[in-house]
Amino acid sequence: MSADLFDFMEPQAHCESMGRDAFVLRRFALPFEQDIWGELQQVVWLSPLRHMTTPGGFRMSVAMTNTGRLGWISDKTGYRYDEIDPLSGRPWPTMPSAFKSLAKSAASHVGFEGFEPDACLINHYEAGARLSLHQDKDERDYAQPIVSVSLGLPATFLFGGLARTDKTLRTVLQHGDVVVWGGVSRLNYHGILPLKPGRHPLTGECRINLTFRHAGS
Repeated sequence: MSADLFDFMEPQAHCESMGRDAFVLRRFALPFEQDIWGELQQVVWLSPLRHMTTPGGFRMSVAMTNTGRLGWISDKTGYRYDEIDPLSGRPWPTMPSAFKSLAKSAASHVGFEGFEPDACLINHYEAGARLSLHQDKDERDYAQPIVSVSLGLPATFLFGGLARTDKTLRTVLQHGDVVVWGGVSRLNYHGILPLKPGRHPLTGECRINLTFRHAGS
């Protein structure tokens, strides 16, 4: 899909504020779900989903993989980005143009011009999977935003402040919603409550989250 087509569809997205420099774009990704879904199958075929291990030795409940020049990795040695998929020993799959166009258009829609994602972390949630409050701080460039795309089952997104103990805003994310945050909110804590069972026509009994970042220098 071309950026021009994204620009044409953007005004139809309903934008909700979660605070300074943090937004939910309702249904922003819906016009392109089939393209994103088709490209996603190719990425997962090349670099399969896997349950990574935290530095403390715990198995993460969310299955993950990556696409782009860099991929996010968690294991007993720590959190980091790497150009090589440790499972295959090969570079991560190239980020599909539809992925990149969606991320850039969503960022631009809320004022983050010039976003250049070089990493997309793909999270696969089944019933009961969750993501505890955390900051995205393994990237080298905090000047660029985070763009997060939701596909499939609804999930409750927690968005807090710069301290883990800050009060969190709870927002239910539906299929096609896109969250963008950056600027003064770039390092805010965020997470996902345990996913409730269900079934979605596109994804089945799961939720897929695509999180776009500029991780390199």
